[in-house]
Amino acid sequence: MQQHTGTQSPPPGCPAHGNLSLYGTQFGSDPDGHYDYLRKLGPSAPVDIAPGVEVELVTSYDAALYILQNDATFVRDSRRWRALNEGRVPADSPALPMMAYRPNALFSDGAAHARLRQAVTDSLVKVNEHRLARQVQQVADYLIDQFSRQRLGQADVVADYATQLPLLVFSDLFGCPAAIGDRIIVGISGIFEGSPGANEILGQALGELIALKRRHPGDDITSRLMEHSANLTDEEMANQLVTLLSGGTAPLAAAISTGTALMLGDDKYAQTQTSAGLPVEDAVNEVLWKYAPIANYAGHYPVQDVELAGRMLKANDPVLISFAAANTDPLMSEHRQRLSGRAHLAFGAGKHVCPAKDPALVIAVTAIETLLSRLPDVELRTPFADLSWTPAPWSRSLASLPIRFTPRSMQAPSPAARTHNAPSPVPAPALKQAAAPQPAKSTLWSRFLAWSKGE
Repeated sequence: MQQHTGTQSPPPGCPAHGNLSLYGTQFGSDPDGHYDYLRKLGPSAPVDIAPGVEVELVTSYDAALYILQNDATFVRDSRRWRALNEGRVPADSPALPMMAYRPNALFSDGAAHARLRQAVTDSLVKVNEHRLARQVQQVADYLIDQFSRQRLGQADVVADYATQLPLLVFSDLFGCPAAIGDRIIVGISGIFEGSPGANEILGQALGELIALKRRHPGDDITSRLMEHSANLTDEEMANQLVTLLSGGTAPLAAAISTGTALMLGDDKYAQTQTSAGLPVEDAVNEVLWKYAPIANYAGHYPVQDVELAGRMLKANDPVLISFAAANTDPLMSEHRQRLSGRAHLAFGAGKHVCPAKDPALVIAVTAIETLLSRLPDVELRTPFADLSWTPAPWSRSLASLPIRFTPRSMQAPSPAARTHNAPSPVPAPALKQAAAPQPAKSTLWSRFLAWSKGE
């Protein structure tokens, strides 16, 4: 991965010239250098998360954990956002879709949060992880088959595999028929690509899915949410689905692509004649520690002025958690050994901890294992240290991951293929208003369903 500069002087846009900007090409080329500089200012510091949008960013692990677990003082309801209420946030700001209030568990507190979250956790707990792993393998086989035939031994793991796999798996988990599933994929993809109209496409498709499941429930997450004793309204259903769908797809794509990069580009994961290499689970865990897929998010709003290590956090001003910076806090190295290997904050902490972390791990690990098994001689086309990141503040994801391999027809993993331990039994970004996505994506789900039926 790109190495940070360890800059000792303020980078452009730093507090010496205004707030440090956590967006754009300079941030994308050196996120770790930005976090290093911010740590010199204390456990938190003001940054611009988007043009004209200031937030307090928490970079300390201990401070982040304190805020995540102190839900009485730091609440999630962004209707408190002072600058937004005073008209000081640009109406077209890309921060609004990510931070503005929605009636779902992510932006709720107290009894409202408990009710909405219980509906989600009760629906997710019924996901059979063995069945989920088989579905991931089937989707992975389909995607590998597609790019193996079309790319002549070369592919981009990000575009050809990691981005598409969660969309297809989620379409199955949420019980989407082909016509609706296609538009949901278009909508979700368009949101993260900034495509105009994506918000409306997703909203209309979810409305149709909810109406369909009201009439014909099935064995899927959408139906379970609908049948839950919380009695969710259609509006609550739609917003819960937005959280689960959009909040799971992009972080999973990042975990799959970055985990694959580690497996292929870091010597400690390589198989040799004398070493089996570390398993995929270890690579995914390293991703969660060092390259948190949700990098800066989880908006909190102090209910009163609060002092944090000598810095005053004003009531109703947004405080964001830098999961990326907190997990790599140098002070963590002093006591990380005595912590659980999963004490990272990539899934959050406290009452708002991600309820889908177990299924997410199954999907990520199975996706990487299947890729390595189906393409046993796969290797990176770009050196590990030269891979680049997208410049968005919200997620830590690779811009591309070029690979090469020997083209082959689909087959079961050979004994010589990479083998790893089987997997053991994502704060969701809101929608972004932003031309329609590429037409090819509009039939992704339909094409997969046809392939799975042998058509």
